[in-house]
Amino acid sequence: MIEVLIVDDDFHVARIHSGFVGNVPGFEVVGVAHTGADALAQVEALAPDLVLLDLYLPDMFGLEVVTQLRAAGHDCDVLVITASREAEAVRAAVRHGVVNYLLKPFSFDDLRVRLDTYAAQRRELPEESVTGQADIDRVLNRGTTPATATRLPKGLGQETATLVERALRETETTLSAAECAERVGISRVSARRYLEHFCKTGQADVSLRYGTTGRPERRYRWT
Repeated sequence: MIEVLIVDDDFHVARIHSGFVGNVPGFEVVGVAHTGADALAQVEALAPDLVLLDLYLPDMFGLEVVTQLRAAGHDCDVLVITASREAEAVRAAVRHGVVNYLLKPFSFDDLRVRLDTYAAQRRELPEESVTGQADIDRVLNRGTTPATATRLPKGLGQETATLVERALRETETTLSAAECAERVGISRVSARRYLEHFCKTGQADVSLRYGTTGRPERRYRWT
């Protein structure tokens, strides 16, 4: 289980975010903090894997929490969840090494996709050492994912594209749109759009499986 600390000054919002995280398989909320000082104390006591961090806290700016965490030797990851749309806040968050930056308000699916992507990145990094550059590129999503290698059509998202690609890569044979949708946690129609996009860009192949009645089933394979 990936242990998560929720940090938000609004008690109601923190409760909603806790419910979101609790409904994502593989994640568990271990604490909730409403100030920067409380966040620092709870990281010290609980040692969570991931902190969902609001930037607007009553006692300090959220990124100052990250600075103090690193100074104290804590290596937990940080996912920013904030209403801040200032470009400088985004750039500062990137400089602080956050794993993602999610704007409020957001839906459960918005957060779930980012948490699933984060979990997949953690799984892909070997425990002791990497075998080569490919391991590092997969974790950093550089050069090996369609979301960064090609421009996605309007209506398709980077995080979901990464998850659909991963589902295709990890299957030993082929996937239908329905099977892909079940693995990723999206609708069949959405899965079909991503799969067809990968086929158009040459990153996946499609074949037809004929049954006894009805239309043939489209089966996809990562190339």
